[in-house]
Amino acid sequence: MRYDPSGTGLSDREPMDFSIERQVADLHALVEHLGANKVSLLAPVDSGPAAIQYAAEHPDRMSKLLLYCSYADRLQIGASDQGFKGGSALLDQNWKVYTETLMHVYFGWDSPEQARWWAEYLRESISWEAYKEFVAAREGADATEHLARIVSPTLVIHRRGVSTPKVSAARTLAARIPDAQLSLMEGSNSVPFTGDMEGLVRVIDEFLDEGPVAEAAVTPDHSGAVHTILFTDVEGSTALTERLGDARARALLREHERMTREALAAHGGAEVKTMGDGFMTSFGSATKALECAIAMQRAFAAHNKSASEPIKVRIGLNAGEPIAEDDPDGRGDLFGTTINMAARVCAKAEGGQILAPIVVRELVAGKGFLLSDIGETELRGFEDPVRLYEVRWREDA
Repeated sequence: MRYDPSGTGLSDREPMDFSIERQVADLHALVEHLGANKVSLLAPVDSGPAAIQYAAEHPDRMSKLLLYCSYADRLQIGASDQGFKGGSALLDQNWKVYTETLMHVYFGWDSPEQARWWAEYLRESISWEAYKEFVAAREGADATEHLARIVSPTLVIHRRGVSTPKVSAARTLAARIPDAQLSLMEGSNSVPFTGDMEGLVRVIDEFLDEGPVAEAAVTPDHSGAVHTILFTDVEGSTALTERLGDARARALLREHERMTREALAAHGGAEVKTMGDGFMTSFGSATKALECAIAMQRAFAAHNKSASEPIKVRIGLNAGEPIAEDDPDGRGDLFGTTINMAARVCAKAEGGQILAPIVVRELVAGKGFLLSDIGETELRGFEDPVRLYEVRWREDA
C-alpha cells in the first residue's frame, strides 16, 4: 500500500502540517485503520525521518524497515536548502521555473521533456504555499535520537550517484541502526521507480523474504576504531579482457562481484568501494574478515570446477585504525597506512591465496585458523620488511 502524506497528492490539502510528528501520527492512524499486526515500511527520501521515528516508537507493529536514499537529519547530509544554488530565491519568484530547474539539477535529469513532465507532476502534487511549508519542515527534520532504538530488521538502500542525500548519509544510517544492512546500487536518481527498477525490486524482495541481499554491504565502520581491511583482486584481469573481449570479461567480473557481495553480506563486511576488478572492504572483527576471505576463496574454487573460465582472486588483509572521511564525490572512504599496507599485501598474493601480516595473525590467535609463516617480504612504499602469513583455506589444509 502506497499513500500520499497529508497536504500532498490525492490526500486532503489542509492543514499544511509537514512536521515529523504529524507524519508519524498519520502513519500510525493508517496502520491502526488497516488492523495490521505488523507492517514492513519502505520509506524513500524525505519520508525517512518519520519512518525512523515510527519504527522506534512502535516496535510491536514493525516487521521490517527499508530506507531508500534517505536520511535521519537533513541538516547533517550536506544538502542545500533547495538542492541547488539560488533555489530559495527562485522558489519565491517563479514556481514553474523553480520546479523545472529543480528537476534538471537536483534530480540529475538531462532530458528537457522529462524535466518538464516531472516538474508538472510536482506542481500537481503540492501547492506553492504548501511546498514552502514542506521545505521549512524538512530542513528541521531530525530523527537521529531514534536510530539506536530501532529493533526491527532494517535495510538501507542507496544509489551511488545520488548527490542529495549523499552515500555518507546512508552509511550513517546503517552504522547507527543496530544490525542494519546497507545495499549500495548503481544509478544517480533518488526516485525509486526510475533507473534500475529491476535490481531495486530484487534487493527489496530478497530482504522481505529474508534471503541474501545481493548488493549488501553490512554496517559500515566507525572512525577511530580498529578495522580489519580486506582487499580482493582478480588475477590477470587485463589479459582476461584481451583474451575474452569486453563483454565476456565483464560477465566474469560480475560473477566475482556477486560472490564477493554474498560473502560480505553473510559475514558482516562493509563494501567501501570497488575498483572494477577488485574490492576494498572493512570489518569490525578480524575473525569475521578471515571467515569471509575463506568463504570467498571456497566460492571461487567451487565456481572454477565447472567454469570454462576460472576466476582466480588474490586476497590481502591488514588491521589498524584507518582515517574515515568522505571522498571528493561525497562517498564514505577509508585512508591511511592501514589501507595502503592491505593493498600491498593483496598485490603480493597469487590467485587463490589469502595473505595477512602478523597483526591479523595475533588478532585471531586461538580462533582455529591455520596460518603459515611465509617469511618477511618487501612491500612497495614501506621501509621495513613485513612478515606475512598465508591463511590455509582448502578442506585438506
